[in-house]
Amino acid sequence: MENNVVIIGGGAAGMMAAIQAAQNGYKVHLLERNEKLGKKLFITGKGRCNVTNDCDVETLLKHVVTNPKFLYSAFYSFNSQDMMAFLEKLGLHLKTERGNRVFPGSDKSSDVIRTLERALKDLGVFVHLESRVKKVLIQDNAVTGVEYVHGGKTENIPADKVIVATGGLSYPSTGSTGDGYDFARAAGHTVTKLMPSLVPVNIREDWCKSLQGLSLKNVRAGFYQGKKKLYEDFGEMLFTHFGVSGPLILSGSAYILKALEKETPVRLVIDLKPALSFEQLDARILRDFEKNINRQFSNSLSALLPSKMIPVAVELSGIDGKKQVNEISREERHQLVHLLKNLTLTVEGVRDYKEAIITRGGVSVKEINPSTMESKIVSGLYFAGEVLDLDALTGGFNLQIAWSSGWLAGTSI
Repeated sequence: MENNVVIIGGGAAGMMAAIQAAQNGYKVHLLERNEKLGKKLFITGKGRCNVTNDCDVETLLKHVVTNPKFLYSAFYSFNSQDMMAFLEKLGLHLKTERGNRVFPGSDKSSDVIRTLERALKDLGVFVHLESRVKKVLIQDNAVTGVEYVHGGKTENIPADKVIVATGGLSYPSTGSTGDGYDFARAAGHTVTKLMPSLVPVNIREDWCKSLQGLSLKNVRAGFYQGKKKLYEDFGEMLFTHFGVSGPLILSGSAYILKALEKETPVRLVIDLKPALSFEQLDARILRDFEKNINRQFSNSLSALLPSKMIPVAVELSGIDGKKQVNEISREERHQLVHLLKNLTLTVEGVRDYKEAIITRGGVSVKEINPSTMESKIVSGLYFAGEVLDLDALTGGFNLQIAWSSGWLAGTSI
């Protein structure tokens, strides 16, 4: 088989695996169903490509939501500093922004893809575009090659090593159609329940729609089920025509997926003024009221809230908007303070894969060797990246999973 290695999928994990396998002297075939490599990489980080997060391995592991322990070997073998050094050695200038997010200096994801493509070319990797793998060929529990279709013709590539790096189901327009899960099942692997993650959230309350387009910065938001806190953090969020989105919400969505399967509703509670205690906010509102003593309640909140939010706050506070500020009782004012510290919405569910950054679930990691990424069921079959049951929060962590697992699979070969 001339030391053939076939890699299925030309995304982050697949390109990294191909580079490493080629550096080991293998003849590497990279098969990608799209007309170009790195289609999903191109749209990550709003087209800027949040390459990784410049932090230590323990911090990387803390940001992995599903199966962090499985990634010990991968992250300790190839961490985010290794990834940054790898790209810089290939000539790509990087920069680090708030939250330790790492981006290409040019702010163009295409530069990251171009850098990896150049490395593939220099190493003599055979890149087959518009080539869709039909099946992984297996005999006597060992890989023998792949069957793929290109230009209407079915062809085979013999190989004794195959790496499946097909991604998940998120952003199907980039070619993520779940083929890798089918290859895994056909090889006897378990695929855990699949769900969209890092995804915007649908909200029941109608008033939410009237806030469409409003972005809130420096708020605290938490998801709760009954008295149980599922997730809480501080940051940015956005109201949309269906509910809520933005970094805070996307990260929180990763923690509510299982809870949404239960009957008890999940609530989103927003503290619009987290820097102020109840008493401090009450004193602040009192000062605003004193300045606007002869105005109506609905005209007295412009220093406190964005204009789009004022009618909603007035309605939810239960205070008549036409009431003079000097007639508002202490009890009513406390109602308003409570509302601003506990703006509560009911979660109806999450959006679908078209809007999800990643897929929750995948090939069960119990059936994969964590120190090589090789299948424990079929020899010569490896998995890397999002096709595995691994997912993390936003901030470059999911891409680091792809780089590290791809590096480990390619190196282990």
